[in-house]
Parts: sequence; C-alpha cells; structure tokens
Amino acid sequence: MKKISVVLALLTVLAPASLFAQRFSVRGRVVGEDGKPLVGADIVLVNKDNGQKFSMKTDKSGEFINIGVALGFYHLTVNKEGKVLYKDEIAVTGEDKLLDINIPKVQAQQKEEALKQLTPEQRRQIEEQQKAAEAERAKISNLNQLLAEARAAEDSGNYDRAISLYKQATEADSTKDLLWARLGGAYLNAAGKAGDRSAATENYTQAVDAYKKAIALKGAEAAYHNNLGQAYAKMGKTEDAMAEYNAAATLDPSNAGLYYYNLGAILTNSGKPDEANAAFDKAIAADPNRADAYYWKGVNLLGKATLKDNKVVAPPGTAENLNKYLALAPNGSHAESAKELLASIGAKVDTTYQKKK
Repeated sequence: MKKISVVLALLTVLAPASLFAQRFSVRGRVVGEDGKPLVGADIVLVNKDNGQKFSMKTDKSGEFINIGVALGFYHLTVNKEGKVLYKDEIAVTGEDKLLDINIPKVQAQQKEEALKQLTPEQRRQIEEQQKAAEAERAKISNLNQLLAEARAAEDSGNYDRAISLYKQATEADSTKDLLWARLGGAYLNAAGKAGDRSAATENYTQAVDAYKKAIALKGAEAAYHNNLGQAYAKMGKTEDAMAEYNAAATLDPSNAGLYYYNLGAILTNSGKPDEANAAFDKAIAADPNRADAYYWKGVNLLGKATLKDNKVVAPPGTAENLNKYLALAPNGSHAESAKELLASIGAKVDTTYQKKK
C-alpha cells in the first residue's frame, strides 16, 4: 500500500500593506482660557521616538485637523503668540484621533489635583490669599468708579460733589497718593469759585492738607509741590509757596520754566518785583519761549520808571522784554497792553516779528 505523502503548504501571512506606513487623521477643538474657541493657535505634535513634527492651526471655531499623521507617541503643545497654553502626551495607534482640548477644564483639574497635595494649613493660607486678592480687586473697582464720578462732577463744575466723592475714595484707601492729590485739586477749583473769602480760605487750607498727604505718600512729585505752592500763594503764604515752586523745579527740570514762572507770578503779586524778575529770568533760561515771563518782567521793570523832563524813563531791558513778548505772542492776551506800555515810554514796537513766517 502506497503511503500518501502529505504536502505541507506554507502559507505566507501578509501584513496589511505595511502597517507602519499608514497615516491617520488627528483633529479636534480647543477652548481657550476665556471659555471661547481659541482662534489662530498652533497645535504641534512631535514624535517622541524620531522627532518627526506635524503642525496644525485652529480656525475661527477653534478646530484643527491633520490627515497625515503617522503612528507613534507624541508630545502635543498648544501655542499662541509664543506662549505655551497646553501640553499633553498622545498616542496615534491605528485609528483617527479626536481631541477635545478644554484649557479652563484642564486648569481646574490641575488645580484640584494640586490642592489635594497640600496640607490643611497650606490650603487655608491659599484661601486667605485668594480672599484678600478678591477684596483688593473689589476695592480698586470701587475706587475707579468713585474717581470717574468725581471727574465727571468736576467737569460739570460741581466741585462740592467732586470733593465728597474724593473724600469717600480717601476713606476707602488712605494709602494712595493720587486720591489725595485729586482731592487737593478739587479743593483748589472749589476755592476759585467760592462766593466769599472765608470759604475760599477754608478750601485752600484743605487743599494744602491734601497735597501734603499726597507728598508724604509719594515723595518726589513735582506736580504735587507746584499745586501745593499754588494753594500757599492763594493764602498769602509767600515763603511757603516759594519753597514749593523751587522744589518742583528741582525735581522736574524739564518743566522748570513753568514752576519758576509761577514763582515769579506770586512774587509779583506780593509786591516783590526784584525777586519776581529773578524768578522770571530762571523761567526764561529753562524755557526761552515762555512769552508771559518776558511780559511780566517788562511790567516789573516799568514799575521802576522815573520821570525826567516830563518824560518816562524806563530801566534798561523794559522795551526789550515787552518786544520779546510780542515777538513770541503777537496775538497773545497781553499783546495790546504790551504795545501801550511801549508807547508810554516812547519806545518803538519792534515789527520784525511780524515779518517772520
């Protein structure tokens, strides 16, 4: 009997078209920190084994897609404007990948996990810090609202209302120099509109107090010293005003022309023309185009004019300063007065400024 030989057929197992050459889609949607779709963000996948990179960008709906991602394990990052907003590890393992990246949700989960690692004392400290921060935000919001309302009241000329609001602000937070300075400014404005001298004096006194508090908190602030000098000047405290204007000029040389001019003005009003003109000279040196400084210097010089043979003889420099004013401000508020003063001393009006283009 013949034996039947068994022929073993070798079956070749074929892999489905080179599995590792297949590509899959990775798509999804990103919700940003504000809870809205994150538009224009870069989604970057970097293969952990070979460094191969795949990039996508979110559209107006926060969605992204790449249909040619190879199998592998990837580092995923979400970036926008150079800032990494989200990081993760994903695997592309034989099927299309759908990602739902909700950054606020992830942050909340991370925060929750982090809190779990804290001791009760650490959690208590964090809660206290959060409450303090929330209270500070609420206070700042309230102060900004008071400032806005006070500014509107000042703009409408209701200085009493403005003062009331600024006082509320300083009561809410007495550590902010700006609040005291704004209160001082409101008192200055109110004094200028006061109906009687006693009311004006009271407002100037309150302005002085407010600006002193602002300076104590801020320190070297030229504008505060200038405004304090104005309050002192209105109260007739010339020496105090001089000290404040000089302090302002020292602190802020770029605006020294203004501060020295203010100093010259109060000295003129106090009947001290020589000291006033010394201040006007400083104002002119700091700002050669400050027209009013020339005018008032000329007026102060003219105050020392003498009569000789029934003719007014003005001190040297009088005509030059008045003409300089006209050269700088031919249509200024003192232009006509300057011309009349020049005529009173028999001086000619220098018309060369009228020829300048």
